Amino acid sequence: MTNFEQEMINVLEQHVEAEMNGNLELTMSTMTENPHLLNIPNMMGGDDFEGVKTFYKDHLVGKFFPPDVEFNRISLTIGKDQIVEELVICFTHTKKVDWCLPNIEPTNQKVKMCVVVIAGIKDKKLTHEHIYWDQASVLVQVGLLDPKNLPVVGDQSANKLLKITKI
Repeated sequence: MTNFEQEMINVLEQHVEAEMNGNLELTMSTMTENPHLLNIPNMMGGDDFEGVKTFYKDHLVGKFFPPDVEFNRISLTIGKDQIVEELVICFTHTKKVDWCLPNIEPTNQKVKMCVVVIAGIKDKKLTHEHIYWDQASVLVQVGLLDPKNLPVVGDQSANKLLKITKI
């Protein structure tokens, strides 16, 4: 791994750590002056510095996940100006998780979700995050979508991914 690649990883990891620690100012200090963030399944995020900051303040930083959250990295691909991280996030829905399940009260159900994060990086700062997951599988797991007669699954895809990658 080159120094440049390690620096890119460090920026992403510092950003995520700041989110998890509830530090809004440090989270925003890892981003460029004009970032954007888009959660693809529910169109939440922000389109500029203030929009991203507002999204983080209202829906993510310090409100991120219930206490039993686990992040299982499946892969990390580093390009010249972005990182693609594939992971499985597991948690019990014991508190609101607005960035993923906006306006949904806790269901106390276990959730395992496959997630892909595409993070753009320029001059050691994040330019953007595009975050993808299968919202239907999450809704099945929290009891809001009946998979009967639908081509959707609950935690089966996350379990299979964890199994075949032996995490």
